[in-house]
Amino acid sequence: MSGSVLVTGGGTGIGAAVARGLAADGYRVMVSGRREAPLREIAEELSCGWATGDTSDPDQAEAVVARAVEELGGLDGLVCNAGISRSGTVTEQTPEGWGAVLATNLTGAFLICRAALPHLVRSRGSIVAMSSLAALRAAPASAAYCVSKAGMVMLMQSIAVDYGPKGVRANAVCPGWVRTDMADQAMDEVAGMRGTDREGAYRHVHRLMPTPRPAETSEVAGLVSWLLSPAAGYVNGAAIPVDGGLSVLDLGLIEFAEEPS
Repeated sequence: MSGSVLVTGGGTGIGAAVARGLAADGYRVMVSGRREAPLREIAEELSCGWATGDTSDPDQAEAVVARAVEELGGLDGLVCNAGISRSGTVTEQTPEGWGAVLATNLTGAFLICRAALPHLVRSRGSIVAMSSLAALRAAPASAAYCVSKAGMVMLMQSIAVDYGPKGVRANAVCPGWVRTDMADQAMDEVAGMRGTDREGAYRHVHRLMPTPRPAETSEVAGLVSWLLSPAAGYVNGAAIPVDGGLSVLDLGLIEFAEEPS
């Protein structure tokens, strides 16, 4: 492979795994995010560029893209991975919490895409947004997060419709549980409720799923690499679950499932 890709939220978790996978595939990579320390670490590991910036700010989003174009010599791909979560139902969620989640997850994706699209039109490039299974299935007490991730799917589909004729592809990846720091923290909460440890919580949450385990970050990164590649040249506007089959499971019949031995 060859080409240049900007990965937002690229210092940790899925974003760092995406950067590693793309670098291994021969792409020139730049990672961006709010925190300098993890960006420096992944940049040193991969010998790639990095840039701090809050993509929910229009000026900073423009600056990150401009730096990527300058250092990479153009832009062939964009991975919108920056994201946060704030739990709460609609009545529990504060306006500040709602605003923070929507600003980072959805407005940030809009602004970085807006800044990158003129370059991607020139290169006939590709965008991949890191959405979530929460975009396709509502999760308890996660109104802001679910809405933001659903909006990311529609943002990609809107870009596919408007810019597909100009050669740009835009797709969304919708992971279920993936082993990241954020998921580990959630599992620690489950562990406290269930009287077990983190690994026990992962086993409990996944026990009746078709693939009864969480994803590894590399498994999500592999799909992102494929979507950016010419092999996915006719995939546009898709929202692809990476969830071990959870989204096809009929929860109304879950009681008939056999517990794994």
